Amino acid sequence: MNYFAVVILDSITPTDWAVLGACFALAAAILIFIFYIQPDASDLAPHRTRLDQLLERRDTIYDNLRDLRFEFRSGKYAESDFEAMKTSLETEAAVVLAEIDQVTESQVRRPRGVRPAPAPRGSR
Repeated sequence: MNYFAVVILDSITPTDWAVLGACFALAAAILIFIFYIQPDASDLAPHRTRLDQLLERRDTIYDNLRDLRFEFRSGKYAESDFEAMKTSLETEAAVVLAEIDQVTESQVRRPRGVRPAPAPRGSR
């Protein structure tokens, strides 16, 4: 070994070696994270809009109403309980439908400009 390498290696303390090892370990962990770990499919999925969430909630409420009617017909609930739960679900459905109307109305509403006059029809 040459003289300068010996002097440099002799002057490094064990604490310096520990810090240097920690730096290399951190660099290796970063490289593994960047190049080896694959993203989940949910990371790549498009984000749901407010309308998507409302439509899913509406479908869930309709499914719950259908299940409630089935369970009432099979004798699982008393009529008073059935009516109370049905009214609650119908009220919730009405709220969700109103929100869907508001969202779709705001998406459809566009500024209206002046319409151009129709072109005159020419004679033969």
